[in-house]
Amino acid sequence: MPGDWSRYWRSPLPGLEAMHAHFERHTYHRHSHETYSFGITDDGRQAFTCRGSGHTSTAGMVLAFNPDDPHDGRAADELGFTYRIVHIGPELVSGALAGFAGRAAGLPLFAEPIVHDPVLAGGLGRLHAALLGGAPALVADELLDAVIPALVHRAALSGPAARGPRFRAGSRGAAGVAGRVAELLEDDYRTDHTADSLAAVSGSSRFTVYRAFQAVYGMAPSEYQRQVRLRVARGLLSRGTPIAAVAAETGFADQSHLTRWFVRWYGITPGVYRRATR
Repeated sequence: MPGDWSRYWRSPLPGLEAMHAHFERHTYHRHSHETYSFGITDDGRQAFTCRGSGHTSTAGMVLAFNPDDPHDGRAADELGFTYRIVHIGPELVSGALAGFAGRAAGLPLFAEPIVHDPVLAGGLGRLHAALLGGAPALVADELLDAVIPALVHRAALSGPAARGPRFRAGSRGAAGVAGRVAELLEDDYRTDHTADSLAAVSGSSRFTVYRAFQAVYGMAPSEYQRQVRLRVARGLLSRGTPIAAVAAETGFADQSHLTRWFVRWYGITPGVYRRATR
């Protein structure tokens, strides 16, 4: 869109990606990442919804999303916003924490999606600049190993937390229903499932499935299935698979259909992502 731009970078090793972007008209559809995602708003006002509440990030604020934290995003006014974000896989986070502490470490939980901390913003900014600026690998590794413990120490809740959507509230019964449905959608993501088929696999009514899934995963089953398809698509694109073939493999109607949802989810086209990963 006019006025919008983005730069994307992906490490040759799994679990580390970064983006620098300015958006005036682009709107992120509600989505989540398999990674921890830490961002800095450079200028402007970025509005988003996360965990049922609305937030606005302005210059200098730090964004902190846990793995599988559903959120959206948009400019809060016509001037748009510029931001930087680094996606860090859970394995990299636990490895850095274990190295820092000298023992095995669990995964942290960030309770608030916005953190007011100039020290963290500065550290993230240096890491982001190193990644997108082509710094030597050792420099980037050292910055990463310094930023992760600082983020956890200054912004995370004390004690480890399990990975994924189990961060969110929900009764044990709801978690069981939602978990069975999620497993089906992950294993059979190409099938055009019906509400009745999801109810059958979970042993519950259609209404119960929808309500339980929303409570546990923060999105509807249809959105979750689309997200699974997009995550599989990212993996195929990173291996150089042609975009049209990726669309067919992951259950999208065609390349245009995949591109539309890829942009709404990640803010870049499949072609940009494919080139960045190569």
